[in-house]
Amino acid sequence: MIETLAALGLGAAGVAAYGAYAPNSGLYGRSVSRGAPGSRRVYLTFDDGPSLSATATILETLARDAVPAAFFMVGDFVRREPALARAVAQAGHEVGNHTQNHVKLHRRGPARVRRELEEAHGVISETVGRPPRTFRAPHGYRNPFVGRTVRRLKYTLFGWTFGVWDSARPGAEEIRRRVRAHLVPGAVILLHDGDGYDFNGDRRQTAEALPGIIRDGRDAGFEFAPLKELI
Repeated sequence: MIETLAALGLGAAGVAAYGAYAPNSGLYGRSVSRGAPGSRRVYLTFDDGPSLSATATILETLARDAVPAAFFMVGDFVRREPALARAVAQAGHEVGNHTQNHVKLHRRGPARVRRELEEAHGVISETVGRPPRTFRAPHGYRNPFVGRTVRRLKYTLFGWTFGVWDSARPGAEEIRRRVRAHLVPGAVILLHDGDGYDFNGDRRQTAEALPGIIRDGRDAGFEFAPLKELI
């Protein structure tokens, strides 16, 4: 009996850990991680901005190549650089909530989770002139309190199909190669235009890789589509 109870406890702990750490787990709310697998449409997303190092350059590339994207923004960074946040929205890109201070939500209680999402919601809404409709948790980490707040704010929760660790700055060509190697129909691509822990973090490599990423995707027969299709 004791061994059975221990096994059940370990199993429950494993399920809870999966729900907390797996960005595409449905345990704490349905997470959209991919579009239709039968389509040739893929979706660019950028986390942790806006930043002075990369956001403006990324916007220039997207405008030049007529590519839509989604930006999951940190509320505190929106407060520091409101003009950049407005430029993203005015260009027609999706602006999503990525918490106020980029904290790991799976370790936070209900009050802190609620504050992180609601403060960012208010800052983003006031700055760009429209409320965010989407949310992505920092690192994808969640707990049951995140799901409750996401539902109350009427967000669509997003995970991702793949990331390429561009935040580790492996070089622009390596970032480009990793994206090319992982592209699949319907992919939601995770990139970063900021550093969630450092407002002055350097994301220039991601910005430099973007023209090649777009070119490679189109050469492979993919179309870059707006994330709003999946909301």
